[in-house]
Amino acid sequence: MMSNWNGTIIGPGHTVHENRIYRLREVPGCCAGGAVPSRLNLPLVSATTGTVDPARLPALASWARASSLEHVLVDIRKEMASPVNRKLPQPPEGSMF
Repeated sequence: MMSNWNGTIIGPGHTVHENRIYRLREVPGCCAGGAVPSRLNLPLVSATTGTVDPARLPALASWARASSLEHVLVDIRKEMASPVNRKLPQPPEGSMF
């Protein structure tokens, strides 16, 4: 049973995230959410703790045994590239929780 894991997201091109690398870690029980230790300004990520709100991310809101870390990472990357979020001001590079 995987209860703690790490993932990496490379920021999508033509966004404020381009050429940045973000890390995701620790998603106990998978459907409970997780934390983005790299600071990231997105509506689904808490600005104070870096915790991902599972209700706001489709891959976590509909978590099933067949789901994978890849689903979570792809959904977060899609949020980064969405027209609403692609130009949100971001914390300085290298900022961590």
